[in-house]
Amino acid sequence: MANETRRYDGQCHCGAVRFSAEADLAQVISCNCSICSKHGLLLTFVPAERFTLAAGEDALKDYRFNTMRIRHRFCGSCGVETFGEGSMPDGTPVRAVNVRCLDGVDVASLSPAPFDGRSS
Repeated sequence: MANETRRYDGQCHCGAVRFSAEADLAQVISCNCSICSKHGLLLTFVPAERFTLAAGEDALKDYRFNTMRIRHRFCGSCGVETFGEGSMPDGTPVRAVNVRCLDGVDVASLSPAPFDGRSS
């Protein structure tokens, strides 16, 4: 997939949580940390201002572990982690979007870069 930032819509499995994000899917990672590997997450990171939660704030639950810096957000009904909230090293708010939740994206066409989150 060519380097191109565009708007994507996404949702959890049951549709209670819906969002949009402006993302470049040439920038996708496959992290090997314990939660990402167990969930099979493919992630792309977007500045918070390029992410909009369209529906489902009341359906979202949070999970934090290890350093407690990342707020893993998942649907309380279907359990799908749609995105996470955190910040870059400089403090800039960022969203880690689960690419598998983006509508119309063929994840087999992506080339995720490995990320060693297990050692972080």
